[in-house]
This record gives sequence, structure tokens and C-alpha cells, in this order.
Amino acid sequence: MTAPAHQLDRSVDIRARPEVVFRFFTDPARWAGWWGTGSTIDAVPGGRMLIRYPGGVEAAGEVVEVRSPERIVFTYGYVSGTPFPPGATRVTIQVLRTDTGSRVNLTHELPDAATRDAHVQGWRYQLSLFANIVSAEVTADVTALVDAWFAAWAEPDAEVRQQTIERVAEPDVQVKDRFSSLSGVADLLPHIEASQQHMPGVRLERSGEVRACQGVAICDWTARGGGGQPKATGTTVFDIGPDGRIRTVTGFWTM
Repeated sequence: MTAPAHQLDRSVDIRARPEVVFRFFTDPARWAGWWGTGSTIDAVPGGRMLIRYPGGVEAAGEVVEVRSPERIVFTYGYVSGTPFPPGATRVTIQVLRTDTGSRVNLTHELPDAATRDAHVQGWRYQLSLFANIVSAEVTADVTALVDAWFAAWAEPDAEVRQQTIERVAEPDVQVKDRFSSLSGVADLLPHIEASQQHMPGVRLERSGEVRACQGVAICDWTARGGGGQPKATGTTVFDIGPDGRIRTVTGFWTM
């Protein structure tokens, strides 16, 4: 194909490692999970790419280059031929590793400025959907993660408590609430032990569903005494890292 004259650039940050992000460009089921039922990709040079949009509009192309987990290039055009046919434009996606996961850089080379401008909002929307679907895979077990975090605060066995915290939280986890301003697991564990000494029998229970979006989870909770009576209620916000472990915890007490 002749090199198009105009270029659209778009980037999005995602709380997932490049290896996880790149699966959505090479696994047909994940590709369809992003674009919609009927979409597919054969992620080898010369492989077929198909996007089936809601409403039946189809875009098709051919995979040009694959360098996992860093780069994929494919041609892109509309099966109907309007506004341009398959093979007329090229999309390059690069995945860069960052401290918080990945940055996805997309470049779409198009034949004219008007066509380029008409695709800006589409890519803004589609990359937003992409960030959500990848993050949702990373945080698929977020309810179990939150429940384990709460359970650790009432766990009487110090070794089990430490194993649980190290499994669900990053080593430098930050914890802040009305009674905590902590940095790291080494700071957190003796704080939990002290809370058990000063508030014996108190346990934290999740109230309702955990809501999660792009690496952030939020849930309500109740602190109950040994007899089951509520002692306090609140809401906690969890920031989930690219490996699916807790990075920061911010608790808000309401009672």
C-alpha cells in the first residue's frame, strides 16, 4: 500500500503488564471481547483481521508485523469500501512497559485530514473500552482479594496473617484511614497485631458488592465486635497494581 499522508496518534495507560495487554491482539477470543462478537484476528504476518462493529459494519485488514509483547501492525479498511477499502490504511500499536503497567501507543495512518479527524473520537472510545476490558481481566478476582484483605485483620495466627498480606498486597503497600498512615508490609503487620490487642474480637466484613474500574476497586464494610454487633461502618478504596495486588488502601469511616 502507498504510505498514507496523515496520521492519528492516541495513547492510553493500562494497569496491566505488556504480556497481558498483548494477549488481546493475538487471542481471537480476547480480540472479539474488545471489538464485539464475530471479530477475529490471526496474529501472524499475512493473517486476516476482522472487526465487526455493532450494527453490522465491518472493517478488515491483514496483519503486517507482530513482535510480542511490544508491537503489532495491521492494515485497516471497510468491507463496504466506504470511506476507504481494506488495505488502504495502516494501524500500528506499540506497548511500552511502565512502573504502573503499560502504555499503549496507537498510530493510524490515513489518506486525508478529514478522514483522520473523523476517526479521532472512534479511537478515543475504543481505547477506553480496551483499557477497561484489560483491567477487568487483571482484577477478575478482586472480590476474593478484598475479602482476604479484610480477613487478615482478624487472623489470629501471625504467620498466616503475614502470608495473606504478602499474597494480596505489594511489598510497599500504602495504607491510610482514620487510624493508619502506613508504608509497606513491614509497617502494616505490627499495626494489625496492635489493632487486635486493642480491639479484641473485632472483624471487618464486606457489605455489598465490590465495584471495580480500571485498577481501582471500592467497597463498603462493617466492623463487628465479638458478639456480632456493628462497631463501625465505612468505605475503602483499593488501588490495584498491574500484577493484581493491592498498591494503596484508603479507608473512610462513617460511623
